[in-house]
Amino acid sequence: MALLAGLIALLFALSRCGRDDVQTVAAAGENAAGGTASAVENGAEAVGNGAAAVVDRGAEAVAQGTSALGGFLAGTDPVPRGFQFEKLNFETGKSNIRPTDADEVAQVAEALKRHPNSRIRIAGFADARGADPANQALGQARADAVKAALVAKGVAGDRIEAVSGGETDPVASNATPGGRFENRRTELVVTAR
Repeated sequence: MALLAGLIALLFALSRCGRDDVQTVAAAGENAAGGTASAVENGAEAVGNGAAAVVDRGAEAVAQGTSALGGFLAGTDPVPRGFQFEKLNFETGKSNIRPTDADEVAQVAEALKRHPNSRIRIAGFADARGADPANQALGQARADAVKAALVAKGVAGDRIEAVSGGETDPVASNATPGGRFENRRTELVVTAR
């Protein structure tokens, strides 16, 4: 019986191999027409209130840190591809970039400047404390802060899209302080190179 259960678990795991991991992230705010917007990218559609953006992390979930960004931009692997900032997290209810995170932002900016045709999307996230509308706005403020820091380091602003993920798609449990800290993050998705 245990062998049969193990075989079923193995078959289930194998059936999930090779699936593209597409995540939807709704940005805060209404679109210009005041209605629902949709964005279609790579056959995935996101529809929601306000502007919507598709964060397609590519065939691999956001597993690589931004230290691998330069190598990816110089390579030929397909886009989109997601990267998680290795150190860049935020204090509760805040969107300012901490001084301890400045080096990572500078490294990302240098990689982007070496590859001037690249385009990225920054998605800002919040932990689950607070109301969803406030967390959507906070996620947007965090994405905007990272965009502003990259622009200040010489990356053209029109190459960077900033969106909010609010409290969606946590990477850790919101039941612990450490988990909430990990969920107060930004992710970078290379959309073109």
